[in-house]
Amino acid sequence: MPKAEHEAASRRDDRLIIVGIGASAGGLEAIEAFFQQMDPQSGMAFVLVQHLDPTHKSILSELVGRFSKMPVQEVTQSQQVEANHVYVIPPNRDLAILNNRLQLLDPTGPRHLRLSIDYFFRSLALEARDSAVGIVLSGTGTDGTLGVRAIKGEGGLVLVQDPATAAYDGMPRSAIATGIADAVLQPAEMARQLLAYARNATFPYTVPSSGAPESLDERERLFVLLRAQTGHDFSLYKEATITRRIQRRMTINGIDTESDFIRLLQKSPAEVDALWKEFLIRVTQFFRDQEVFDVLGTGVIPELLKRKRPDEEIRIWIPACSTGEEVYSTAMLIHENLELLGEARDVKIFATDIDQAALEVARAGIYPESIISDVSKERLTRFFNKNKSAYVVGKELRRMLVFSSHDVIKDPPFSRMDLVSCRNLLIYMKAELQSRVLGLFHYALNESGYLLLGSSETTSAAQDLFTEFNRKLHLYQRRPRSETRYPRLPYSGFLQSMGLGGVVKGVKIRRNNEPTLREVTEEALLELYAPTCVVVDDAGNMLYVHGQTGRFLEATTGEANLNIARLARKDLSIHLSAAIRESSATRKEVYYRSLRLEGNGEALTIDLRVRPLSGKTAQQNGLLVLFEEVTPRGQPGDAEAIPVGDAALVQRTTMLEQELASTREVLQTANEELQTSNEELSSTVEELQSTNEELLT
Repeated sequence: MPKAEHEAASRRDDRLIIVGIGASAGGLEAIEAFFQQMDPQSGMAFVLVQHLDPTHKSILSELVGRFSKMPVQEVTQSQQVEANHVYVIPPNRDLAILNNRLQLLDPTGPRHLRLSIDYFFRSLALEARDSAVGIVLSGTGTDGTLGVRAIKGEGGLVLVQDPATAAYDGMPRSAIATGIADAVLQPAEMARQLLAYARNATFPYTVPSSGAPESLDERERLFVLLRAQTGHDFSLYKEATITRRIQRRMTINGIDTESDFIRLLQKSPAEVDALWKEFLIRVTQFFRDQEVFDVLGTGVIPELLKRKRPDEEIRIWIPACSTGEEVYSTAMLIHENLELLGEARDVKIFATDIDQAALEVARAGIYPESIISDVSKERLTRFFNKNKSAYVVGKELRRMLVFSSHDVIKDPPFSRMDLVSCRNLLIYMKAELQSRVLGLFHYALNESGYLLLGSSETTSAAQDLFTEFNRKLHLYQRRPRSETRYPRLPYSGFLQSMGLGGVVKGVKIRRNNEPTLREVTEEALLELYAPTCVVVDDAGNMLYVHGQTGRFLEATTGEANLNIARLARKDLSIHLSAAIRESSATRKEVYYRSLRLEGNGEALTIDLRVRPLSGKTAQQNGLLVLFEEVTPRGQPGDAEAIPVGDAALVQRTTMLEQELASTREVLQTANEELQTSNEELSSTVEELQSTNEELLT
């Protein structure tokens, strides 16, 4: 590397990039490939955490020294970290970092359950913050997964070895499954990517004292691009937070100005998605901040159970639930308290997030075995089932939970809650948005209901709404309003999320009980699980869309057209037109079973329903078109071969059991979405009733 690049790579404001490298079985080959490509004057420090036999002396530092041009040494007690050095963990020790010094500790847990990579990565995240880098190389198990989440949560960089190049792919695949890896690469390419990252990075990320972007117009354009692709608005999030996330993506892409970054966003939907994920950092773990959960388990939850009658439902809402660890932690505490009382209560925990990928992880309830560092052995045995290298949440907890996609900013809040636990979301919002969200939480809670916030959050933006219950743990109780006023529920966002964005011009207060098109439609949807659907008039013109219709409808070139028959796939259009005509004429449901659709490289079988709506206006007398996929998608011409014989019978039985499990999962998800829709509609009805009462008085 030329001298100028060496100097550029070494420039920092006040912090050193510290690269943590985690490896296990098969990792030596990857380590060699990485360091052979790493410049010895990179300006970074490297800490290698390799799983080692605790009963033998390690020669790893000697081996690494053969293919690294940097000084390599095994860590000794309390060692200062320096740039352009490689530090190697010794056998039978855990490694941490504090005040830029590496510290050796006695290992925790039995030999086969030690998670030395997670231990160091978590320590590195707290120490180096956004100048931390976590790299996961070849290895079995899941060590490193929780650690890279901690690094990502502090704004650091996460690189993972491509599983196809790993001798053992367990650790890389587990890290990739978190969805937070910045890049999945071969080890040699990792080194080149990291050098480019270091040349462009300045730590801490440069944020003006005002937190202002380069140009207000440019920032607004960026928000528009994000909202157009994701449906979510980040314009009321704190400028400093947004700017740091943007600058991090600019650094990764080697871009110097925000205007150039916006041009990249315009050309690359993938980068828009990457930026969106940057704003949705999944920082969570089981029983995070143990003292908080101790108070919940010994104080708040027992009080809720005491306060409620045995026949009353316990209702809890956890917005921004991410991948579900804190949700299941809360469920465990409730279950343990009910066992102490010897009672069976109706408990409903609504866990919501705008990140669909995170919700899928939460719904699955499958977590790496490395959670043993956060969940006690007793709880793992009591509430989880062990499955190979993972723990699966048991049914006792699952039946309490409802996971749903929900935006606390734009969707109506839930209601009649006993506890709202929203930790580390408000911290990213401007005061105006904090006040609005706190008002919605106040609306959602029962009298004297509890609100739990993160360690850096308070209710200062809405002081009249809550009183402190435990200042240290940021736990509050709802107080009655001094006057009767209600928060403005976010109707427009909810309508937009249901497919009516841009159609509804305003909300008029109705003096009668005439239902809106949305209410009529949703009432019908609730009777049929809320599948993908479209509302059309008698001519087939679309009025309302719910769900993902991309597999059934296709955009056409030329003049825009909203006629559903013209937008439908060719193999669906004829059936659709006939069903609409018949249902419109008879005002009865038309049901076509098992329609086989082929094309676009896939084949699927669907049930098609066209069902009349019953409203009081002409527009409300539309037709509800529902698309229900009834078989897994496959390739055109695929046919299922039914085996014969005893072995075949076992194979067939196993396959049917898998299909049954899959069907149950689909029904569970549909049931959760249905319950969420009920809750949102309930909130909307309550708000309208309140508005009507104000008008009457």
